[in-house]
Amino acid sequence: MTNKSAAGQDSFSERMIKILNYGALNLALAIGYRTGLLDAMDLLELPQTAESISQETGLNPRYIEEWLAVMVTGEIVELSRTPEGENLYYLPQHCGDLITRRAGNANLGVYTQEMPLLTVSAMEAVIRGFKTGAGVAYDNYPKFQEFMSQLADAKHVQILIDRFLPAVDDGRLVGRMQAGIRVCDLGCAEGVALMLMAKAFPRSRFVGIDISNDAIAKAQRETRRQQIHNLDFMVRDAAFLPDSLELKESFEYVTAFDAIHDQTRPLDVLRGIYHMLVPNGLFSMVDIAARSKLADNLDHSMAPFLYTVSLMHCMPVGLVDGGAGLGMMWGRETAVEMLTEAGFQKIQVLEMPDDPFNFHFFCRK
Repeated sequence: MTNKSAAGQDSFSERMIKILNYGALNLALAIGYRTGLLDAMDLLELPQTAESISQETGLNPRYIEEWLAVMVTGEIVELSRTPEGENLYYLPQHCGDLITRRAGNANLGVYTQEMPLLTVSAMEAVIRGFKTGAGVAYDNYPKFQEFMSQLADAKHVQILIDRFLPAVDDGRLVGRMQAGIRVCDLGCAEGVALMLMAKAFPRSRFVGIDISNDAIAKAQRETRRQQIHNLDFMVRDAAFLPDSLELKESFEYVTAFDAIHDQTRPLDVLRGIYHMLVPNGLFSMVDIAARSKLADNLDHSMAPFLYTVSLMHCMPVGLVDGGAGLGMMWGRETAVEMLTEAGFQKIQVLEMPDDPFNFHFFCRK
C-alpha cells in the first residue's frame, strides 16, 4: 500500500466513524424529540440531574440517563457535576434554538424522525426493489405519511395565509380570493391547507382532490365538525384528470404542495391541472428546491439527506405500476420541462423565504 493510499484509507476510516456516530446520534435525537425530552431540557434554567429531569417529564430515569449519555458524547448536552460528584445536564440555548418545537421554522429537530420512520417502513421493501425493480406502495408508509402530514400541516398554519398567498401573483391573488374564485388543492391529504383557505376566504369555493379514501373521509369529517360550507372533497386518481369533462376549466387557481414528484404519471397529472384551469388560470406547485443533474447538487447542504428520503420513499412510490419514479430530487430543470410539455408557457421559479427546502413554481395557463 502506497503512502497516498494509506493516508486516504485513514482519512476515510475517520469519516466512517463520524458517519456511524452521527447516524446513531440522529436516532437518539429523534427519540428525544418524540418523547419531549429536548423540549423539557430547553426549559431548564439550571443544569439538572437525570432524576430531576425524570420527575419533570414523567419518563423513566434509567432510560433518560442512557439517552443523556448519547447527548453528552454527541456534544448536544453539556455535562457538569455537583460537589458530591453527581452528573448534571444542560441543553445550551443555541442548541434549543434549532432542535425544539419552539424553534418554529428554524426547527431542524423535527427532521431527525425521518430516517428512523423510513427505515421501519420500507427498508426491506426497498432492498427487494433493488433486485426486482418493483415500486413500494404507499401502504408501506402509514407512520411516515402521518409524520409528513403533520409537518406539512404545521407549515401551512405558520405561513400559508399570512405569507405565502399574499405573495402569489404580486399580491393580486388574495384580492381575487376575497372577492370569490374557485380553488383546487391537488393531493390535499386531510385538507388542512384547504380548511385554512376556506375560512380565510369565505366568498371563494374550494375543492380538495386526493387518491386516498381514508384521507378524504377524515377531511370531510373535520370539515363538518368545523362547519365549513365552502369546501368539498373528491377521491380521484390525478393521472386521469385530463379525461374529466366534469372538471374541465373549473378553477381559477390550483395548488399542489409537495405532491407532484411522488406521482406515478406526473406529466399526466400536470396536463390534468392545465385541463382544470380556466384560461389565464394560475397554478402554484410547491416542490423541492434542487437541480435536476446530480453534479449540480454537489454543493446542496442537505443533498445526502434528501436523496436518501427519495431513495426510501419518493422514488419507489413513484415506480408503482410501472410509474415514472421521478424521485424527490427531480429538480427545477425537469420540472420546468414537464410543466412546459403539459401546456404551461408562463412559468416562474421562485425561492421561498419561509421554506428554503422548496421552490414555488408559479404558472399561468
